[in-house]
Amino acid sequence: MPGLIRRNDIDEVRARINIADIVGDYVTLKGAGVGSLKGLCPFHDERSPSFHVRPQVGRYHCFGCGEDGDVFSFLQKMDHTTFTEAVERMAARVGYELHYEDGGQANSDHGNRARILAANQAAAEYFVAQLTTPDAEPARAFLGQRGFDPGAAQRFGVGFAPKSGLTKHLKSLGYSDAELVAAGLVGEGERGSTYDRFRGRLVWPIRDVTGQTLGFGARKLLDDDKGPKYLNTPETAVYHKSQVLYGLDLAKRDISRGRQVVVVEGYTDVMACHLAGITTAVATCGTAFGVDHIKVIRRVLGDVDNADSRGLGEVIFTFDPDEAGQKAASRAFSEEQRFAAQTFVAVAPDGLDPCDLRLERGDDAVRRLIAAKKPMFEFMIRRVLAGHNLDTVEGRVAALRATAPVVAGIRDQALSIGYVRTLAGWLGMDLGEVGRAVASAHGKTPEAQKPRYGTEAAPAAAPVENGPSLVHLPTDPSTRLERDSLMAILQHPEIIGIDLAQRASRAAYANPSLAVVRDGIAASMDAFDSPEWLDRVIAEVPAPFAMLVKELGVAPLPEKEGRDLTAYCRGVTANLIERDLLRRKAELLGRLQRTDAAADPGGYREVQVELVRIEAERRELRSE
Repeated sequence: MPGLIRRNDIDEVRARINIADIVGDYVTLKGAGVGSLKGLCPFHDERSPSFHVRPQVGRYHCFGCGEDGDVFSFLQKMDHTTFTEAVERMAARVGYELHYEDGGQANSDHGNRARILAANQAAAEYFVAQLTTPDAEPARAFLGQRGFDPGAAQRFGVGFAPKSGLTKHLKSLGYSDAELVAAGLVGEGERGSTYDRFRGRLVWPIRDVTGQTLGFGARKLLDDDKGPKYLNTPETAVYHKSQVLYGLDLAKRDISRGRQVVVVEGYTDVMACHLAGITTAVATCGTAFGVDHIKVIRRVLGDVDNADSRGLGEVIFTFDPDEAGQKAASRAFSEEQRFAAQTFVAVAPDGLDPCDLRLERGDDAVRRLIAAKKPMFEFMIRRVLAGHNLDTVEGRVAALRATAPVVAGIRDQALSIGYVRTLAGWLGMDLGEVGRAVASAHGKTPEAQKPRYGTEAAPAAAPVENGPSLVHLPTDPSTRLERDSLMAILQHPEIIGIDLAQRASRAAYANPSLAVVRDGIAASMDAFDSPEWLDRVIAEVPAPFAMLVKELGVAPLPEKEGRDLTAYCRGVTANLIERDLLRRKAELLGRLQRTDAAADPGGYREVQVELVRIEAERRELRSE
């Protein structure tokens, strides 16, 4: 057993390391005053940079989440290393020989993570060497057919996994079966037998931002290979597919400098883009583009949401025109609001991906593809419009209803106004009509398309694991009305009365979290205006929503001291009910327009009767 690293050595390594260089591998840092750098915190999601690094004192501190420490604690938290591993890693970086208490030595087997990384690196070198062997002819042919010469393969570390030999090679280097299984390089068969995970395949190394090989992606080449087309390293202590992006180690510097990232769909697309001069291209690894990928990109991009930097960066997505590509586009759009940068879509002509485009039309065609990008919102609006017949009134109205929530989800007000005008032109409809539809849809916009932050620093939606919170609700008029009426019903049922409360519990709610509370109220009416009223509602809603009910039940009502509380409580509840009546009236008027009185007199009469009833209910509501 090795002894502890001597304290003097730890201090010496810390003094020799520039913490900004280490943190800068993970976070894009910019000047923040004398002797200070700042960037987006890697430990929590934020819009404005609150993560500060002080190279002179060798420390970092986040004023948003409170994370604080030195270069060793940073590595421990980012890479899940032990303290000893972090010190040894930094010592190796600066070429410093460590000394241990009681004359001990460094243990080459000092940590599972370090051993996995070392095994992956050894495997990567083995795969590269195998690419020149006779058995690798199918791999070389595959690369050649896609326009990649040996220099390109070397640049990206592409290799070949033979049908056997990797396990034997790595074990000769001192790695055990358990370590190779933990690294995802070897699979376990029956009775404890092991086998190479990647066999007869072209292999790409998947690296983190520092260049360490975390895992591999492998493409099927041989007809007798019954496995999937692409096979990736399974989840390991170092490889988490939802948090890694292929090519980021090569692209990070240009992403940071140029404030641009291009997200493509495959390993060969990344290679094609880089070789064509688009050196900011990255790709996901065997999984859909998601929130964790966005966090990684935002840190490298320096995607800051403030008055000076908002909208300066570019995130460009390329999608195949097939069904899978369209689904990928929808997923990316659902997360668009998480970026402060502008988002774009680039779709190649004739359905070609960047690799095929480069092969058929050359490097310049790939560059033109990225240059011809279209704003994400324009792409999605046009995609929705394509599903409607705009030659008919019905088709145009349906198209407006479908696209209004998309425009309503645009965070930038000036941009939203511009798209209202553009949408009106595309539909051939009155500008005011389109504007009203968008304004109406603002409160009904799906949660994924609503602005993610009410201010630059505070999230508009609480983390799922904590459940929704009152302080994180959106502040638009529609949500405020729903919130205030629920507060009145929960806090003052004796003022509201059961009749008004029941009518309010049947109204449509735009905010899904508040709609859950509404349903809890509807299910608890037998306890209305009883001492158990609030507790019953809390018990009825799903557990993650209990805190929201508690907050609604105790928060101060937004009414000034001294005013008539009865008038306020009943008034805000009546306003909610009237809003719902107006919604139902609009639907009925549309239905009346579509109903042929001569062909369906009964249906026409039924709609008229319901309209009269709703109007009578509105008058009654106002007179109360």
